[in-house]
Amino acid sequence: MMAKRMIYVTFRKHGRHRFPNAPSEVAYLAQSHRHNFWFKVSIEVHHNDRDIEFHLFQEWLMSLYEASTLQLNGRSCEMMAEELYTRIADRYPGRSVEIDIGEDGENGAVLSWP
Repeated sequence: MMAKRMIYVTFRKHGRHRFPNAPSEVAYLAQSHRHNFWFKVSIEVHHNDRDIEFHLFQEWLMSLYEASTLQLNGRSCEMMAEELYTRIADRYPGRSVEIDIGEDGENGAVLSWP
């Protein structure tokens, strides 16, 4: 059986966001607050000699977030992942992708596209 090959890269980016519809128990999240967002992006490759090179993929992804601090307003980790997937799919069409975006190394979301 042929293995599915995926590579992944990681990077971090400071950002500010808020959760406008936060439950009352965590109402403080409705206010703008800072996080260190952790990104882990996996993408399908087609052979063992990588048709997408780690460093180049990582550098391209990081270039999409050039501002020193991201201003995300009411966007969630899930929304950020969907936006990032659109950019990846435009550049690397037809590949499986998994995007994990977390806050401060504690909590986050994982979205996958087969």
